[in-house]
Amino acid sequence: MIFLMVDLLLVRHAVSVAPTRDGPDEYRRPLTGRGCEQADALVGVLGGCGASRVVSSPYLRAVQTVEPTARALGLPVERREELREWRSGLAPTRDWQAHYERSWARPGTAIGAGETLDELTNRARNAVRRLVGSAAPTATILAATHGTWIARALLGCGLAIDCACWLSMPTPAIYTLSFDGPDLRRALGPGLEDGR
Repeated sequence: MIFLMVDLLLVRHAVSVAPTRDGPDEYRRPLTGRGCEQADALVGVLGGCGASRVVSSPYLRAVQTVEPTARALGLPVERREELREWRSGLAPTRDWQAHYERSWARPGTAIGAGETLDELTNRARNAVRRLVGSAAPTATILAATHGTWIARALLGCGLAIDCACWLSMPTPAIYTLSFDGPDLRRALGPGLEDGR
């Protein structure tokens, strides 16, 4: 029997241009100048991680965050729709945080055709399972995505994540999930107490 030992590094994108009603859509919203500097700095942190694969949300800000590291590793960036951010149903607004807090309190509720947080949790958990299951027996996968996605993936993996943890997540942020087969054996990153 082959046992998989997989490290999945989830990277929240660097600082991006703020969403506006008339600005670029979610797929085309880029990093700011500061965010590009952060992405370049991540090469020093992630370049030695031994990643054999780099995957990303299709949203430009996530792709731009890992492109410098992928270049340094000589790997392509695979865009995966399942890593995209939560489609909250909320248009750009100043009171987005209140909506997010209400959604965390009632994760089965959606705005219009938006995705519920429960649906995002299932999508993120399934994406993590697919990535880990598709890895070679020993592998490190680097995955660029979004804050809400990461928080709900961590929750879906059985970690005690709440809205306050999500709100305190830095940009960028790195979470290392270590799997022994399908089982999460260790999780490290901002806001996680003891690694498991």
